[in-house]
Amino acid sequence: MNEISDEQWQAFDTQGYVRLGKIGPAEMVQAMRQRIDEIMLGEANLDYDRMLMQLDSNDGAYDSAGEQTRGHKGRTLNYRKIQLLERDPVFLAYMQLPIFAEAAKRFYGDEPVAAFRAMFMNKPAGQGTVLPLHQDRWRALDRDPKLTIYTALDAANEENGCVEIIPGTQHTLLNPDHPSGFLAKDMAQEYESHPDLFPLILEAGEVVLLNPWTLHGSGTNRSNLPRRAFSVCLMDAGTMSMRYKRLASRSVIFGEGAM
Repeated sequence: MNEISDEQWQAFDTQGYVRLGKIGPAEMVQAMRQRIDEIMLGEANLDYDRMLMQLDSNDGAYDSAGEQTRGHKGRTLNYRKIQLLERDPVFLAYMQLPIFAEAAKRFYGDEPVAAFRAMFMNKPAGQGTVLPLHQDRWRALDRDPKLTIYTALDAANEENGCVEIIPGTQHTLLNPDHPSGFLAKDMAQEYESHPDLFPLILEAGEVVLLNPWTLHGSGTNRSNLPRRAFSVCLMDAGTMSMRYKRLASRSVIFGEGAM
């Protein structure tokens, strides 16, 4: 697949997501799977002090997952989240595939585009942390990111905790008071039984484009295999963090100054 059709973009605008199928070569997806295992096991030649890493919870509860901080947390495949993967050549090469540059250009034109999050998400075999329904929206940013590129590194289904979404929810910010877009308790209970909530069942290597405001979450992994994914949130490279009074990211992926 070399381009995204008008019909697919129309579906994205209406539903808040679109499935693109398998984009990168199978060898590239396999290289990312192998690389992330090396990173988790402490075998990668990289500066771990520059990586944000979080261990999975032991009981599946979101609030009991490990603290997300810089540095390696021990030799284990039970990491929940690893961020700043744009600094790794294997993941950067995938992020910069031409079709993703095309997608970024639709939202940002010829302006430089940065990675707000280039993130590994993991549901380790037999466990995994529940991710409550939420919208990806960060109040500390002076403008909202417009596109997330989600790639299934393993097959994803209901048994192993695939992402669940509610199409069409990207048009309204549901809980603007929350700094990260999570729903209030009563609102979450309402949407958990929403008739349009459905699982994104994907094959390994499949790609989904998401509007960051599309309501999504995921459950635990009841299978004996991991459910790994790579998620990249793209934003205007000029986006400022109002919390830190600086650019939200210095990792330009597309356009002038790209890595």
